[in-house]
Amino acid sequence: MQWSKPRGNLGRWLFYALTALMPTTLAALETTLTAPGAPKQLIERIEETSSVTTAESRGLDTPLEILSAALSDYRTIVQILYDEGYFSPVVSIKLDGQEAAELSSLSVPAQINRAVITVETGPTFTFGTAVVQPLAPKTELPEEFATGKLATTGAIQQAASAGVSAWKDAGHAKADVAGQRVIARHAQARLDADIDLDPGRRLTFGKMFISGDTDVRHHSIEKIAGFPSGEVYSPAQIQKVGTRLRRTGTFNVVSIQERDTPNPDGTLDFDATFEDLPKRRLTFGVELASRDGIDVTATWTHRNMFKRAERLRFEAAIRNIGGAEDIDGRIGLRLDQPDRLGPDDNTFWSALLERRNTENYNVSVASLAYGARRTFSDQLYAEASAGFQWSDADDAYGDGRKFRYFILPFRSEWDKRDSKVSATRGFYLDSQIMPFAGFSGTDSGIRLFFDGRGYTSLGTGGRLVLAGRVQLGSVIGPSADNVTPDFLFFSGGAGTVRGQPFESLGIPVGTGVAGGKSFLGFSGEVRGKVTDSLSLVGFYDYGMVDTSSFVGSGAEDHAGAGLGVRYDLGGFGPLRFDLAFPVQGDTGDGLQFYIGIGQAF
Repeated sequence: MQWSKPRGNLGRWLFYALTALMPTTLAALETTLTAPGAPKQLIERIEETSSVTTAESRGLDTPLEILSAALSDYRTIVQILYDEGYFSPVVSIKLDGQEAAELSSLSVPAQINRAVITVETGPTFTFGTAVVQPLAPKTELPEEFATGKLATTGAIQQAASAGVSAWKDAGHAKADVAGQRVIARHAQARLDADIDLDPGRRLTFGKMFISGDTDVRHHSIEKIAGFPSGEVYSPAQIQKVGTRLRRTGTFNVVSIQERDTPNPDGTLDFDATFEDLPKRRLTFGVELASRDGIDVTATWTHRNMFKRAERLRFEAAIRNIGGAEDIDGRIGLRLDQPDRLGPDDNTFWSALLERRNTENYNVSVASLAYGARRTFSDQLYAEASAGFQWSDADDAYGDGRKFRYFILPFRSEWDKRDSKVSATRGFYLDSQIMPFAGFSGTDSGIRLFFDGRGYTSLGTGGRLVLAGRVQLGSVIGPSADNVTPDFLFFSGGAGTVRGQPFESLGIPVGTGVAGGKSFLGFSGEVRGKVTDSLSLVGFYDYGMVDTSSFVGSGAEDHAGAGLGVRYDLGGFGPLRFDLAFPVQGDTGDGLQFYIGIGQAF
């Protein structure tokens, strides 16, 4: 097609408009990257980072965009080479045979069809001089920053950061890099790096000034935070203050920033800004088992009820909907008060009303307790309480039996898993000890329970996970016929032995079955990812129940095994579907299935 310039104003405007709308390039950009002698990983990193080689995926197709990408690539590629220890590189980027650096953005070619990137890495450099000074006591510089080691910009940055961090840990809050001298000696392929630090003055904590959109009383925030006024500055202390405040579950935003300038007396003040979470939160959960029917749970949480960062949690559950047993359920309340005892401690009230209907017993339970919780770290806590429990039960030992207790529950939880909903490594330990003093004819004793879980991915990055669980339980003191059945132990169901009916294994008593005074359970799973979202699981569960306080050779036992499917739902954990069948014992027969959210353990 041939264009001729039309005459007249209207014709000229149409010509210019059509010319502007015509594409300036029609063919896809052909790119070539060569780096003789460079490692494969380095070439791949340049290809993945370069704006020219990724132009198509980035939507860069006009000549001006391609030229701009090429000009930015000079700096990008050189920085990558510096990161890998090459400090005398030569980088050439030619667009249709012309060096991109020599082209002007004011006279861009109408088309750019081919880009050729050539990289000459030169030799790798090693550190000659590698000095950071002055250093705080006990500073640990990276091993990579030393004479004779491969010289990289990353090692220099890590060394500077380590030096500054050590001074801050020693109380010098305003420590910083004062200057650095980096000299590349090309003839010797050596890099000399000297980093000067300015520690600044050693400071102590001043005051914390509270601001932001929060309804929590300032006095409560101060008591929960435990801001260390008067102590030597430490970044770890500030992190701990923030963790304490976030742990309450009251705040959406907790920002604690040190002020730019210390006070003349050597103290450093901080500004704390807060934003509250919505006061109320409602959640639901559903779990389905073939024999036990549907269990539905709901929780309602009210945050900051009395403007002291309290948290009131109301929990309700309805169980056995459509199952083999009568419908039962529970209602529980817990009020946590984080500002009563000070940092890392809180008090709580708890109350429970529960009805449990199983094949072997029916029991109604009411309890009320007051206690305290100590948080040692994000992974470890312990709590203790004192209260009363009332139980009315019908079981193998008789109907209408009443139990009255003063209880002293102690519990600790140590959670080192990498994920609470789908762990691939780490462990979890839950230990419970509950002395109980009976009155109105009820015996006294101690109930013990332990739940330990471990996980490993065998170096596969979570693609293959081995998971194991051990559960131990014991009642010491009273005879089994004078203990409320909810203190005794049964086995079977999703929480102990899949493939066996819920709490189907106990101790034969006449024509019925009662709970045992001890329990031992093992579970093992092999979890393998098929895709990023889909996993297959094989599992085996084993449980034992005994009449004595410790499981012996004459204990009743059973086992189950099966296969499962997990579909990852993100932060909610995986959707779980398990098919299981009994492999040992006479407490059940036939296939059973379980559906829920989250791993079985």
